[in-house]
Amino acid sequence: MSEQVKLTEQPTEAGSVVNGESASLERIWVRELADDQAVEGVFAVRERELRQRRNGGEWLRLVVCDRSGSIEAVVWEAVQEAYEVAAPGVAVHVRGRFGVHPQYGPKITVEAMRAATPDEFEAGDLAAGPSVAVERLEAELRELLETIQNPQLRALLAAFFAAESPVWSRFREAPAAKYYHQAYRHGLLDHTVSVAQAVSAAASAFPGIDRDVAVTGALLHDIGKTMAYNDDPLAIDLTDAGRLQGEIPLGYYLVRREVERIQGFDPDLAQAIFHIVLSHHGTLENGSPVAPATREATLVHAVDNLGGKLGSFDRIERALPDGEAWSRFDRGIDSAAYFSSRAA
Repeated sequence: MSEQVKLTEQPTEAGSVVNGESASLERIWVRELADDQAVEGVFAVRERELRQRRNGGEWLRLVVCDRSGSIEAVVWEAVQEAYEVAAPGVAVHVRGRFGVHPQYGPKITVEAMRAATPDEFEAGDLAAGPSVAVERLEAELRELLETIQNPQLRALLAAFFAAESPVWSRFREAPAAKYYHQAYRHGLLDHTVSVAQAVSAAASAFPGIDRDVAVTGALLHDIGKTMAYNDDPLAIDLTDAGRLQGEIPLGYYLVRREVERIQGFDPDLAQAIFHIVLSHHGTLENGSPVAPATREATLVHAVDNLGGKLGSFDRIERALPDGEAWSRFDRGIDSAAYFSSRAA
């Protein structure tokens, strides 16, 4: 079997064909799909799952995407052939029909699928990314680092964000989530900068907050995601460490290890940073082993939660069909979303 085109690798040759259908070079965006629309184009595969029919047969559930959003796709015929072609992270050419079912929601019913050839798509058409240039995000991160006055905290941050740090190279590329907010390459950098900037701005508005501690905690609160997520921008998923340990324990371990390497690090200062990392999800139900119990941790949690929800609005809007003002219910915000600019 010939190799499939994976955006994280150098492609070799075209893959196999299901049902022998030919390619179409016209770009069809996920967010523009309308009910009962014929679909033919190249998408990336994010998820793949074989499922059982009631009669004992199999069907294939996929999640496919382009830079405008993701959509479920289902395959009822030639299931094994499609399964072989549609590995997570590869580009596939799909022919089928998009529909919105009153019970099961929007999805593409696939009639034919094959591996895409390299000349059929641009990598940037399939992978989402931040709305601002990554170089600008990096510059804004460096500006925040320069504002930290405490020398021990500056040393701690340098262990993670210095240009030669192995953590930095991974941090710069990693996603912030699998689904709900900044679920794309450079998403962790995008999310962290926005949270840290908001924490920095808000710190002066509330008496008693140690700004250096709050901003340092904001910059490090999601550092565990560098180990918790894989490095495939088209098929974001948890690593074994992410599944078995969780992003918060992984982050706590990373920060504690660097603190212990800095001779004479103030234990009270270390505890303040550890607490922010451990409590930033707010509750045990959301993954934090402790609830925020300091001013700085409470601020970071509040801004992080807000940033995640507002980031979800960006994702929802990208996937919303043109002319629609209301989305379906979304778990990222626990509600439907309304966009007044789209209202007729």
